[in-house]
Amino acid sequence: MLHNIEPGKHGAHGKEMADAVSTCVHCGFCLAVCPTYQELGQEVDSPRGRIVLMKEVLEGKMEMDDALPHVDACLGCLACEPACPSGVPYRDLISPFRAKAESERRRSLLSRFQRLLTQQTLPYPSRFRVAAKSGRLAKWFAGCLPASLRVMLELLPDQLPAKQSWKEFNPATTRGGNPARARVALLTGCAQSVLDPDINTATIEVLNHCGVDVVVPSAQRCCGALSWHVGNLKQAQKFARQNLAAFPGDVDAIVTNAAGCGSGMDEYPLMLAGTPDEEKAKAFSSQVCDVSVFLRGLGDLPEVPDSGVVSTIAYHDACHLANAQGVKSEPRELLRRIPGVTLAEIADSHLCCGSAGTYNVDQPEVAAQLGKQKTRNVLATNANLVATGNIGCMTQLKTHLAASDSPLPVLHTMQILRDAYFGQGAFKA
Repeated sequence: MLHNIEPGKHGAHGKEMADAVSTCVHCGFCLAVCPTYQELGQEVDSPRGRIVLMKEVLEGKMEMDDALPHVDACLGCLACEPACPSGVPYRDLISPFRAKAESERRRSLLSRFQRLLTQQTLPYPSRFRVAAKSGRLAKWFAGCLPASLRVMLELLPDQLPAKQSWKEFNPATTRGGNPARARVALLTGCAQSVLDPDINTATIEVLNHCGVDVVVPSAQRCCGALSWHVGNLKQAQKFARQNLAAFPGDVDAIVTNAAGCGSGMDEYPLMLAGTPDEEKAKAFSSQVCDVSVFLRGLGDLPEVPDSGVVSTIAYHDACHLANAQGVKSEPRELLRRIPGVTLAEIADSHLCCGSAGTYNVDQPEVAAQLGKQKTRNVLATNANLVATGNIGCMTQLKTHLAASDSPLPVLHTMQILRDAYFGQGAFKA
């Protein structure tokens, strides 16, 4: 696509945005995989349409406020990227454009309050725990609140799990005096540490059982993805720099167990483009990988005992795992190693569940429709367990399954693998 964008006018990300726009040939392959286009049915709510809108703004031919309703409606799920024959790096455009937009947009008082609430609580586990406990009490008054605030309360569990903490060094469980096979550093996540801390515990236990030492840096912070994906560049860069300093360099990998976090850390070079930390960010992001990828890369893993339990597991592809990181086969291979397990594929698995960071709060109507659709497709598999690799997806699925009066449990891939290894949970004989 030809353009007249002058990269120098648009800060450190000007070139990346211009290159992304120029790569699009307007073919329309992205339309069939875009969840918001499927829901809203408008060209301007498709990746192709949004690219044209952002191009017009960057060229100075359109006012920012005219484009933002459609840009804001984008999930950022990146389903368009693997579907694009031209290889448009849509992620290089959407997040930088949103960062640019924040300095120009006019937000309502409610919108400013909602943004302040999410950006100053979710990335901080201690604050989020307090807010979540307060929110459970506020559910009594949910009917009197605006839709966006009401949705925030509805997504909170009725009971928060007990707070967990992790040792800074968790040694491998080795046999016969054999040394550890590898050493990794684990990102524990912010919202995940509050909503389901057992995911981190399970991840550490599985890695240790597979002969891996796990370091949990005490100075780590939110990965920055929640900020970056809504255009809060300053906060995203702050978190990124804190993690560059917190994580050790003498590890075989920096392991993540949340799709959004892994994707966010992969984008540290883009977040920190044009800053003195750009090169350090490139070295850092090259070490980041999802835990399922790391485990498969180890080669031979301990055999999973046969509990005698027969289980059908529906595997849900988290968008920022499948689309942003290209991780699809690895979690499935790990689950297939469990005796008695059959994997069920979910129809329209490429369509987002509607979570997408804070999207289900920012765009509750579209998110709810996507959540209901995903729930119908999950239930159609007749599985007795759902597996996925992202806390946001887990929260969205649990919410909509509960609304459908379904008791179907939703667990992280590492929780399922841990339970299978140690004969507990669904695999207790």
